[in-house]
Amino acid sequence: MNLLTRSRAIAVFIAFGVAYFLSALIRAITATIAPTLVAEFQLTSSDLGLLAGGYFLGFAAMQLPLGRWLDRHGPRKVELAFLGVAFAGCIAFASADGFYGLLFARILSGVGVCACLMAALTGYRRWYAPEHLLRANSWMLMVGAFGMVASTLPVQWLLPVTGWRGIFVLLAALIAISMSVIAWQVPVWAQQPSAAKHQLNKGYANVWRDPYFRALAPLGFFNYGGLVALQTLWAGPWMTKVAGYTALEAAIGLFWLNVAMLITFWVWGVANPWLARKGYSAERLIRQWTPLTFVLLAILIGATPAYPKTAAAVFTLYCVATSVVALAQPAVGMAFPSELAGRALSAYNLVIFAGVFAVQWGIGLLVDAFQVAGMIERMAYQSAFGVYGLACVVCYLIACRAKPP
Repeated sequence: MNLLTRSRAIAVFIAFGVAYFLSALIRAITATIAPTLVAEFQLTSSDLGLLAGGYFLGFAAMQLPLGRWLDRHGPRKVELAFLGVAFAGCIAFASADGFYGLLFARILSGVGVCACLMAALTGYRRWYAPEHLLRANSWMLMVGAFGMVASTLPVQWLLPVTGWRGIFVLLAALIAISMSVIAWQVPVWAQQPSAAKHQLNKGYANVWRDPYFRALAPLGFFNYGGLVALQTLWAGPWMTKVAGYTALEAAIGLFWLNVAMLITFWVWGVANPWLARKGYSAERLIRQWTPLTFVLLAILIGATPAYPKTAAAVFTLYCVATSVVALAQPAVGMAFPSELAGRALSAYNLVIFAGVFAVQWGIGLLVDAFQVAGMIERMAYQSAFGVYGLACVVCYLIACRAKPP
C-alpha cells in the first residue's frame, strides 16, 4: 500500500471528483429535460424509463471487465480510456434525431462514465489510510450530488439559451478538460508483487461466493439502485404527474432535493470517523435507519394526493434517509484485500446499477400497465411506487443477515 501525502491525496481527490461530478450530471439530466424530450419525440412513460435506464444498462454492462482492468492497469489508464467513450456519447446524444439515436447515445454515455467512481474508490483503497476510506467515499458521493444539483435548475436555465443539444456539446467539452486533469494528477499504478498478481488471475469467484457480499447485494439492487432511479428520473414525473407541479416547480423541487443530498453526504463524510470510533459500523447504521425509509415512502405514496405541495419535501426526506444504504459500498471494498478491491467494488456497482436500470424501466412499465388496467395516471404511479417499496422491505430483511468477515 503506497499512501499519498496529504496534498497529493487532495489533488487526486479533485481530479477524480471533476470526472464524477460530470458523470452524475449526465446521469441525472434526463429528469430535467424529460418534458422537452417527451414533447419533441412523443415518448411514452416506458420509452422515458428505457431512455433514462439506457445509461445504467451501458454502465452496468462494463462493471465486470472494469474491475479486472482497474486491478491490473490502475485507475488512471482505465478512466482516461472510458472518458473518451463518454465524450463520444455526449456528441452522439447532441446529434440524435430519434428515440433510438438517443437510446444508443445514452448507453454509450453510461459505458463512458462507468469508471468515474470505481476508479476513484480503487485508488483510494491503495493510496489512502483505512480510516479515511468511508470519508472519501461519502465526499465523492457529495461531489456526485453537486453534479445532480447542476442537472436541475442550471440546466433548466440553460435550456432556452443553448437548447438540450447545446448542453450536451458543452458536457463533451467539460469531459475533455476532466481527462487532462486526471492525466496530470493521478499517479501511475505501481506493479503488484507476485502474490497479488496471483489474485489478479482469480476472476470474480471469491467475490460472488462471499456471504457478506451476497447478503448486501439485494440491498444494493433495490434499495440503493432504487434511490438513484427515483432521484435521477422518477422524482420529476412524480412531482408533475401526481403532485401537479409545473415543469419549473418540479425543477426547483429537484434542485433542493439534490442540495439536501449534497449536504447529507458531506455530513456522512464528517461523521463517519466519529461513528466508527463509537462502534457504529456500516451494517449497524443500515439496520437501524433503513426502516425509516419505508415509513417515508409510505407517507409519500399516501399523502401526495391530499397534500400535493409537500411532495418535494417528503421525497427529499426519503432520499436523505435512504442515503444510509450507500455505506454498504465502501464496506464491501474494505471486506476484501486491496488487490481484489477493484473487482469487489465493481461487482457491487454492477448490482447497484443493474438495479437502477431495472427500477427505472420497471416503474415505467408498471405505470403503463396499471393505466391499461384502468387506473388513472396518479393511482398508477402510486401503485408502481408501492410495488417498489415492498421489494425494498424484502431486500432489507436479507441485508440484516450481513456479517463482515
